[in-house]
Amino acid sequence: MTELFDYGRRILAQQPFSVLLGAELTRFEPGEAELILHIRDALKQQHGFVHGGVISYLADNSLAFVGGSVLTDVVTSEYKINYVRPAIGEQLVARASVLASGKRQAVCQAEVYVVADGQERLVAVAQGTLSKVDS
Repeated sequence: MTELFDYGRRILAQQPFSVLLGAELTRFEPGEAELILHIRDALKQQHGFVHGGVISYLADNSLAFVGGSVLTDVVTSEYKINYVRPAIGEQLVARASVLASGKRQAVCQAEVYVVADGQERLVAVAQGTLSKVDS
C-alpha cells in the first residue's frame, strides 16, 4: 500500500456517512480512485433497486477522492449524474478519474457499476468539479 492510499482510507474512516453505508476505498492514486459498496436491503428502494441517492453518494465521493488525489483537500462544487439502468446485484463499484486539473479545481468523471453474478454493468456516469479547500 502507498502512503496516499493509507491517507485515503483514514479520510474515509472519518466520514460518518461513508462508515454508515459501509463504503470501502479499494484504489487511490494520483488521478484515479475506486470505492466499493456491498449492496444490502437497507440500501434499496421499493422496486428492489439500489436507491438513486446511494448511487449518487458513491459517485460524488469517488469524484471527491480523485479530485483530492491531485489537489489535496477538496469539496464538490458541482456534479451531474446520469442513471443508465437500475442497480440490481451484490456490489457497487465507482471508478473515478481526473479529466483536467489546475491549481484550485479539478474536473473529474466517475462511472458506477453494479456487480451481479461476477459481471459488471454500468449503472451511472457522473462528472463534477472539485474545488481546493483553503487551509
